[in-house]
Amino acid sequence: MPTNPTLLARLRRTGAATLLVAAAGCTEFLTVPNPTVIDAGSINPISDAPTLANSAQQNFVTAFGLNAMYQGWFTGEIAVAETFPTRNEFGRRDIVPTNGSLNADTWAPLSVAISSARFVMGLALPTPATNINRNQAALFSGYSFLMMAESFCLGTVSSGPKLTTNDLLDSAIANFTIAITIGRAINSATSNAYANAAFMGRARANLMRGNTAAASTDADSVPVAFVFNALFVDDLSNRTRLSNTFWQFTRDRGSVSVDTAWRKLDPRVTYVNGATLTPPLSAQDATNGVFYVQQKYPGYATSIRLASKLEADYLKQEAVGGVAGQTALINTRRTAAGLPPYAGAATAPAVLLELMTQKGFDFFLEGKRMGDFRRNPTSIAGLPPSGGTFFKPGFSTIGTNTCFPVPFAETSTNSNFP
Repeated sequence: MPTNPTLLARLRRTGAATLLVAAAGCTEFLTVPNPTVIDAGSINPISDAPTLANSAQQNFVTAFGLNAMYQGWFTGEIAVAETFPTRNEFGRRDIVPTNGSLNADTWAPLSVAISSARFVMGLALPTPATNINRNQAALFSGYSFLMMAESFCLGTVSSGPKLTTNDLLDSAIANFTIAITIGRAINSATSNAYANAAFMGRARANLMRGNTAAASTDADSVPVAFVFNALFVDDLSNRTRLSNTFWQFTRDRGSVSVDTAWRKLDPRVTYVNGATLTPPLSAQDATNGVFYVQQKYPGYATSIRLASKLEADYLKQEAVGGVAGQTALINTRRTAAGLPPYAGAATAPAVLLELMTQKGFDFFLEGKRMGDFRRNPTSIAGLPPSGGTFFKPGFSTIGTNTCFPVPFAETSTNSNFP
């Protein structure tokens, strides 16, 4: 297998070497003489671009799984059945910047995802207006910026300037626009899927940015029944990077337990008592009691939905639907779940609360709820209240965080963060 050693070195530094092996069908790495040296001039924009674009995608998928799980702890979808104090801080919404999990599991993977996609975007690729590798990189650059905007209070790229939430959203929108333009220009099955996923991502970014009309237009552009999944594989040697995070932290660590507010009679949220499984599963944290094992992702290779027409429908109704449009979607989703029509108050706050509740059931553990919480902090049911008692003894009360702080590992080395 011919391999570019300096390219492989770069991939190792960005955590993408595993994807190189999978893409090339090889079983072992070749020797890298000096993996700390990267010769950018040795990158061939034609032959190396597919590997680099695939690596950028894998970097995002890894970051997506991890951030979706930490968001689930933060927003009360799942309980932290975990002994690590750093992870319990997410469940209590009281995260200190020196939290090691904050840096290692959320910030660093997203930073790698953004940087690797930007690297591909900066290559002198042939026919850039119709280059599928640039199309792919732009899509996952957009989603990386979007996830950083939804998760963190501030952001930055490659130790650059401090970026506000709106700055990050603007970067996401710009990258999604590139992905849409190139995808439609190529007009292949793959490129159109990238474009449709980008329309969905741009709708989400525009809505959080306050551009409700643009969000509505983008949502309308997502085709009926469209679904775009983040794919995972079961690689025993690298499950933390390549497998479904929710299942790995359920099966291997006993850390993910369905939280109280979600253990309702709704078919969209499925769970079992871990003690009834074969082999039985128990919580890592003995104080957590019964281990309520989610059944949405029952294996290491189970995919997680990233973009869909259903999400576009929710975003459109949140943006411009009003009471009538939101109620119509609510009842459509309740009927699909075998529930009676909505019978609550017909006021805008009550209907929005119900819309977000139905969306929460439909997109349980899909990394959507953090953005919903950031946009609608008073319309998220089941969120443990600030000042309330944490569900297990020995910890402080629920905190007041509304987003993840930038970790000390970044602010202490980046002069743009005083």
